Amino acid sequence: MSKILITGSLGQIGSELANALCERYGTSNVVVSDVRAKTVDDQISDCECAVLDVTDVTQIAELVKKHNIKIIYHLAALLSAVAEAKPQTAWNVNMNGLYNVLEVAREFACAVFTPSSIGAFGLSTPHDKTPQDTIQRPNTMYGVTKVAGELLCDYYYKRFGVDTRGLRYPGIISYKTLPGGGTTDYAVEIYYEAIKKKKYTCFLKPGTYLDMMYMPDAINAVINLMEADQKKLIHRNAFNVTAMSIDPEKLAGSIRKQIPDFSIDYKIDPVRQGIADSWPNSMDDSAAREEWGWQPKYNLEKMTEDMLTQLRKKLA
Repeated sequence: MSKILITGSLGQIGSELANALCERYGTSNVVVSDVRAKTVDDQISDCECAVLDVTDVTQIAELVKKHNIKIIYHLAALLSAVAEAKPQTAWNVNMNGLYNVLEVAREFACAVFTPSSIGAFGLSTPHDKTPQDTIQRPNTMYGVTKVAGELLCDYYYKRFGVDTRGLRYPGIISYKTLPGGGTTDYAVEIYYEAIKKKKYTCFLKPGTYLDMMYMPDAINAVINLMEADQKKLIHRNAFNVTAMSIDPEKLAGSIRKQIPDFSIDYKIDPVRQGIADSWPNSMDDSAAREEWGWQPKYNLEKMTEDMLTQLRKKLA
């Protein structure tokens, strides 16, 4: 069994991916890392943990060499809203961090997974059923780093033979971990407020359609892609994946089926609204379905039912 390193393992996706990989491959085969130390509040399986700054290539190389790592799930990054507030830091973490990981992967013959995002698209991209291959002109630092990251991973595969793979994630919804500064955070916050107050004030306006995905589907997508036969992969580093296209009103409507007196109002955040307006309303993920069998298990109604059930237990 090839040993696995996860960077950014204390983030929204990282923490749940770490648990899934530990369950699938065994805790002895997974090393989790983040820029801060794990605490008792971080619900991660009992596996090897390390403090790692991905902007320091020496730290990455030492960790990979020490544990004989052969697969790196590189999740360390600043998300969209945070990246726009700190663009210089975002470039350093998102781009220099990825470059360092790829250099170490080249030296030690590691495979690399790194996520891209719907943020890689822009206002000039077709917004409905956004094609797998299309124009990408993002107007945010987060988007710029995602497009550059896709191209850099493609380069390392073609130039050096590094087995790089990636997904263009939509908004990710989870009851286990809190959102971390993304434009789609409302789709997590709304469930908490529905249970606590039966009311939510949304920072995006009604009619703002964005692709979303429930966390179990997001984790399965990573694992399925990394286990796929690489000979069948054409779009290795930037597969569109999605499960549903929703706006705040549609999401609120699904909650009202479970909590009839739930209400939603709006206080628009112009920064996050501007980011959301530049992203697709819906993506075409047929390439992922054809090349490695992508198939989501959760639609909006099934996700809402599970989110509310799980959050009631958590908040109790």
